[in-house]
Amino acid sequence: MILVTGGAGYIGSHTLLSLADAGYESVTLDNLCYGHRAAVLKGHFVHADLADETALSHLFETFPIEAVIHFAAFCYVGESMEAPEKYFSNNLVNGLNLLNAMLNFGVDKIIFSSSCAVYGDPFEIPIPESHVKSPINPYGLSKHFFEEILASYEVAHGIKHVSLRYFNAAGADPQGRIGESHEPETHLIPLVLQTALGLRPEIQIFGTDYSTADGTCIRDYIHVCDLANAHVSALSYLLSGGQSTSLNLGTGKGHTVREVFEHCQQICQLPIPYREVGPRPGDPPELVASGDKAEEILNWSPHYTLTEIISTAWNWHQNQKF
Repeated sequence: MILVTGGAGYIGSHTLLSLADAGYESVTLDNLCYGHRAAVLKGHFVHADLADETALSHLFETFPIEAVIHFAAFCYVGESMEAPEKYFSNNLVNGLNLLNAMLNFGVDKIIFSSSCAVYGDPFEIPIPESHVKSPINPYGLSKHFFEEILASYEVAHGIKHVSLRYFNAAGADPQGRIGESHEPETHLIPLVLQTALGLRPEIQIFGTDYSTADGTCIRDYIHVCDLANAHVSALSYLLSGGQSTSLNLGTGKGHTVREVFEHCQQICQLPIPYREVGPRPGDPPELVASGDKAEEILNWSPHYTLTEIISTAWNWHQNQKF
């Protein structure tokens, strides 16, 4: 059985579906701080927090855990700049609780939900995994530090890990069962689509004088189902004896904020009010992945286009269930 921490969240809930499709049994641990119980469509569910070591031990005693997929974390860059202590406590201290529970119960494999934020402001595009790690916000630092902790736990205790460094997750389950629902919402595509639906008065475009083709940030958007499938591939890789590694998960193709906005307008066919404002602190101008290593090691590559990403998200937001 596979333990999925944060499985009621956006990427975690989609990964539960991919795990079930691949024949794995799962148990989700989530405190529902940001996740949604209704999004957990497969496997068992335990309502608990990683800070609760007693609940964590009880979970490992109750279920025959073979490996862990660890999503549970705070993930708002702006908030991390204002409250770094919150991010280090949850993303690092609680992560250590999980690793120590794994040690106590003899579980030695973990897939870690990392981030391209570990690279900071990159000097090489597309970004390879060998790029220097220089995070520019506490969120990115917390992911980088936990990757280093995993490396230390492997040396000392033999725990194998795959750290998956996401670029911009987007889209929704093509069947419309689950999708992206955050509170607060900070991601571009759902913000634009919610504005199209009249749920927000306008979309703000942060920064228009970056050194890019149209002055707006460039990001690498990857469908959440492609991400979910990568986690299943990484799990199979570790269970079959694979060595610890860190992998980028992206498409290798960047899109500016204006490009994404225009794609959304074409798909929605509705007016979308917008306002240009200053850049957000901690936002690099361009983040695009080199995905060669993931393709080589996991035989994985993304399949969804930007149009498909936005279309599945639009379908979800028009019929949102939670």
